[in-house]
Amino acid sequence: MEPEFPFEFIVPAAPVSFQRSNAAAKQAWKELVRASLAPNLPEMHFATEQRLAVTLFYYPEDEMEGDLDNVLKLTLDAMNQHVYIDDQQIERIVIQKFESGRVFSFSDPSLTLAQCILGQKPALYVRLSNDPHEELRP
Repeated sequence: MEPEFPFEFIVPAAPVSFQRSNAAAKQAWKELVRASLAPNLPEMHFATEQRLAVTLFYYPEDEMEGDLDNVLKLTLDAMNQHVYIDDQQIERIVIQKFESGRVFSFSDPSLTLAQCILGQKPALYVRLSNDPHEELRP
C-alpha cells in the first residue's frame, strides 16, 4: 500500500545542514524525519512512483543560523526510499523560514500547520502532495 497524499507532519527540531561535517548528526536528523513522518505511512507501505510537491516551512527559535537551502537536502534524503523511490519525482519545492518577530499569517492553515505555528520552536513543517500543480491552479 502506498502513502495517501497529501499529508503533513512536523519535525520537532532544528534541521541539520547538509554542509555539516558530523555524519552522526546528519544521520540522526534523517532518522528524526523518518520517525516524524511514520504516523502518516500505512503499515507495510511501499514508496510511491508518483510525481510530488514538497513544502517545507522552518520555524526557528530566533534568527536562523545558516542557509535555508541547506535544510532541504538531508530532509529530502530522509524521505527517499520511504515515501518516494527517487527524489527525481519531486517536481515542485516550496521552502520558507518564519523567524520570530517577523509578521506573517495564513488565512486558513491546516490543523498540522497551526500546531507548528503555535507549538515549540524550532520546528519544521513538511507537506507532501501528489499534485505538483495544486497551488498553481485558479
